Amino acid sequence: MTEQTGHTVFEPTMQAAWARLDAVDPTAYARTRNHLDGAVTRLSPYITHGFFSLPDVVAAVRSRQPLGGQQKLVYELGWREYFRHVRRFEAERIFDSLHEGVLPDSAYAPELPTDIRTGATGLPVIDQAVRQLYATGWLHNHARMWLASYVVHLRKVSWRAGADWLYGHLLDGDLASNHLSWQWVAGTGSHKPYLFNADNVASYAPPAWFCKGSVIDTDYAALDRLARSPEPVATAGGDAVAEPPLFSAPPKSAKPPRTWPKDAWLVHPWALGPVPAGRKAITVFDPAFHSRWPWSGRRWSFVLARQVELAGLPCPHDFDVADPPALFADPGERCASFSKWWLQVQGPGRQRNRNQMEPE
Repeated sequence: MTEQTGHTVFEPTMQAAWARLDAVDPTAYARTRNHLDGAVTRLSPYITHGFFSLPDVVAAVRSRQPLGGQQKLVYELGWREYFRHVRRFEAERIFDSLHEGVLPDSAYAPELPTDIRTGATGLPVIDQAVRQLYATGWLHNHARMWLASYVVHLRKVSWRAGADWLYGHLLDGDLASNHLSWQWVAGTGSHKPYLFNADNVASYAPPAWFCKGSVIDTDYAALDRLARSPEPVATAGGDAVAEPPLFSAPPKSAKPPRTWPKDAWLVHPWALGPVPAGRKAITVFDPAFHSRWPWSGRRWSFVLARQVELAGLPCPHDFDVADPPALFADPGERCASFSKWWLQVQGPGRQRNRNQMEPE
């Protein structure tokens, strides 16, 4: 479903989640996933908020056609688990540079400029991305990388400032995936910076995003020099769009119960799937978490609609969030790169529930 603007709408229902999953075409995905209008799954909000897990996704796709571990869809889903793997070992360190990037951390501004926050840079690819982010709470992965690269390497803004801002507005915001992806782009979590130019945008984005004649309409050697210079690029300016406010709590909340029933099942923002039979659903949110990581009204509405459908308005309550069911068994030791992690988890017997998910 799309809005009148053509943007994707994510309905917070199991019916919508499974309809989107049933529509996944892994062959078309592999062929077109780099294009902004390609056959990407758009499952991330439902995965992040626990409508279903990665094993659920792969099992559903494999029920329709055989799908080997080297398929592009499974490979890309692996990035989500890899980032969780890194966070499991690094914990709070994912919010600091894992190592020095192109320039020292001190070379980057600590706050995101207003023209980026309001989509008024004058660079179409960035301004279009910001508008789509605010309108839908979702961006194609290519658009996220372009946005991060521009913020860090051209405008000389700290990756952490950009990552915090983007997380607050994403419907599918996952701290491990979001912040470690920004580190990958910045070069603080990878071996080199991610750069893009106008030809790259023209290859994968609609015409409204094109940047002919702009600062990125050059070759990669010139962009690498810009990335290694401490001076930010000049901006042309443009029409601004209002940044939506962020909220550290849902608009309304209930009072927490004095005691939990023995058969209680906590329906929290990362567990919005079906409630097991015989369990008493109680909706909650963690005020300590959201005071640190506020969300957009769009994301709160998405979560609250599903919570109310299951058990009513949430009440504030501190709780620990368990890791979701994993698609691959963790190697048990910190892997320094995705490629090393991928080789480890692709070993014999490393994929969880393989017999159940791979039809004969």
